Amino acid sequence: MALLKYESQVRPPLVAGDKHYHDVTEDILRPVESNPTMLWWVGFIGALALLGFGVFSIYREVVYGVGQWNINRTVGWGWDITNFVWWIGIGHAGTLISAILLLFRQGWRTGVNRAAEAMTIFAVICAGQFPIWHMGRVWMGFFVLPYPNTRGVLWPNFNSALLWDVFAISTYFTVSLLFWYTGLLPDLASIRDRARLKWRKFFYGVCAFGWSGSTKHWQRHEALALVLAGLSTPLVLSVHTIVSFDFATSVIPGWHTTIFPPYFVAGAIFSGFAMVQSLLIISRKVLKLEEYITIEHIDVMNKIIVLTGSIVGCAYLTELFIAWYSQNKFEGWAFMQNRVNLFSPLGWSYYIMMSCNVLSPQIFWFRKMRRSVVVTFFMSVIVNIGMWFERFVIIVTSIYRDYVPSSWTVYYSPSIYEVGFYLGTFGLFFTCYFLFSKFFPVIAVAEIKNILKRSGENYKAKMGEAEAETPEEFAHEMAHAH
Repeated sequence: MALLKYESQVRPPLVAGDKHYHDVTEDILRPVESNPTMLWWVGFIGALALLGFGVFSIYREVVYGVGQWNINRTVGWGWDITNFVWWIGIGHAGTLISAILLLFRQGWRTGVNRAAEAMTIFAVICAGQFPIWHMGRVWMGFFVLPYPNTRGVLWPNFNSALLWDVFAISTYFTVSLLFWYTGLLPDLASIRDRARLKWRKFFYGVCAFGWSGSTKHWQRHEALALVLAGLSTPLVLSVHTIVSFDFATSVIPGWHTTIFPPYFVAGAIFSGFAMVQSLLIISRKVLKLEEYITIEHIDVMNKIIVLTGSIVGCAYLTELFIAWYSQNKFEGWAFMQNRVNLFSPLGWSYYIMMSCNVLSPQIFWFRKMRRSVVVTFFMSVIVNIGMWFERFVIIVTSIYRDYVPSSWTVYYSPSIYEVGFYLGTFGLFFTCYFLFSKFFPVIAVAEIKNILKRSGENYKAKMGEAEAETPEEFAHEMAHAH
């Protein structure tokens, strides 16, 4: 009877319907093996259009200089670094779902981890664009590489937090890519073995690296997954902590605060989970995967959203308290006049941030709201709007009013090419995601099969019925069924 109690009957099933191993393979690989649907083509063409607009905006910036963006001596970063920090935050949920929840043996991660890992990789690629193009003369970019040069006194500053970003984010991207790809190997081999066209068999055969499904392969696969999870876990905490040092190590009022590292990490997980919700709700509908990305998955992720949203809200209030308690007039001005004052030129952005990030997620305290697909999708969009405004508030409202009153005459606003660059990264992100969903399984087939016998709806129902039977009777019924 100990075996029968392995999975609590109180927990809802993670795989709906009367599913067996063959059903799992057929359902999840069907979108990969069949022709794209009309909805897929509409989304893919729309993403390509946004990407084209972004490429044109970058062309204007490279040819004519960063003057094409409305950044000036007061606001030297504007939308560019705002979007950089926002995209880095989006990429945090994937590694957290993959690594930390794997180490804690949370079965619900299996339905969402593959898409979340892919989202991490695409988001980091989008984020990496912003510092590169922000250099202006990108063809001189190799000057910032840490190697001895004979071109003068230029030398990379290893005390700069921006250089820490390069090392942290490149490490994060590498480990995340390895984690995502090694998890794909068993599924790529399944597609290879089922392929009928020669090019598909060759392509997936090369990608699968000769995976045969032997015991030795599975042992190495699971050992590597645990090693990468162990490497990724500190990266979840360190990457956005280092990004926060871009601001926290400065002396600018509104930036120079020790709460930034934990506050940025919580905010990154908050926005990352919201983006996972947006993608998975669309994917489960378009790809017909409702029985594998269930309401239970949505419910659990919404609990994490309301938790991290509350942490972020506490951080906002702590910032205000310290600005008052420290009695530092410069810090007080940055918060009370530039942000909290609704009648300041950019005060409205602070209230959008507070409404979206602190107030709106509290709706998820109600179980009915957490389990509503429509409410969840709407809230996931609202949360990411709010998190974008958080970065905008931190960056722009701290520096748009200089100490010289003459610099107040013209306030910062983005140009069409700044907006176009941002929309172009959305195009890049969704182009990558649509291609991923077409050529690779969005859900990990092998991992779903691993939890099917203890978390599938039909198996849990049989276990519930077994409580009224003897172990011998239940074992006989299960053997007869399979």
